[in-house]
Amino acid sequence: MTHSALAARALLAAAFLPALSGAAAAHGFAGDRFFPATILTDDPFVADELSLPTFTRNPTGPDRAQQYDLDIDVAKRLTRDIGVSIGHTWSYLQPKGMPAVTGSGGLDAELDWQFFRDGPHEATAMLGLHASFGHTGRVQALGASDVTTLSPVLDVGKGFGDLPETLPWLRPFAVTGNLSLDFPTKAASAGTPNPHVFNYGFAVEYSLEYLQHHVRDIGLRAPFDRMVPVVEMAFGTGLDRGQGGQTTGTIQPGLIWAGQYVQIGAEAILPVNAASGRGFGGVVQVHFYLDDLFPRSLGRPVFGD
Repeated sequence: MTHSALAARALLAAAFLPALSGAAAAHGFAGDRFFPATILTDDPFVADELSLPTFTRNPTGPDRAQQYDLDIDVAKRLTRDIGVSIGHTWSYLQPKGMPAVTGSGGLDAELDWQFFRDGPHEATAMLGLHASFGHTGRVQALGASDVTTLSPVLDVGKGFGDLPETLPWLRPFAVTGNLSLDFPTKAASAGTPNPHVFNYGFAVEYSLEYLQHHVRDIGLRAPFDRMVPVVEMAFGTGLDRGQGGQTTGTIQPGLIWAGQYVQIGAEAILPVNAASGRGFGGVVQVHFYLDDLFPRSLGRPVFGD
């Protein structure tokens, strides 16, 4: 190789390494571990990201109504460790034997603080306050709530890359988990109780990218070396106001492909009981990494680097 070619490669490395290291600190990384943005459960990190769109075909409801949702979610870092997110839903609802109804669902927002990050142990944790705002959707037609609900949230993530090298096939595994408690701002709406609800969920991920590039070269090439098989589960259990002990939830197996600028994910939706729905549904999401797409503008924290 000529000296000029070596110099050119050195200049390219000098140009791209700072961008790559900045991206690693910005979204979903703890050490070598990249946590993809999961669809059902919350991510344990603050980020500059955009989900546009998330399209969901829900399982048939207990009244055999069919619903399709189109969601838009934006997350923005205020500082390196503090971020906000906001989301809104447009829905198509087809009750059995009745005309279809369309319109917007409720508005959601969250303020988060990523208070823990341990690179060598691939661990991260975040505290947040989620708000679902009442009177921000078609309450009567689509069942959007007319009460604001506040929910303190704990999100955690742990990769298993720190396991001994004698366990190579387990090291690509990672888990994330969520805990939250819903506090409605009023006890009932039009005679229907608004209970406190304990929410809990987790995701199990197996990163083929981590396996190929951080554990062992097994010959995976694009696009397979960017894939993450995942199983997500989320549940909610009523605590009071006539719904104590009643649980609903879904299990969602799927696959995520994560590129440098965009992520695409798809999951099946399996209700855990009749109260959660009938049959099965599905969800597809296109997710953009704003910190990589616009590293000098939209992808930077509002305050500081």
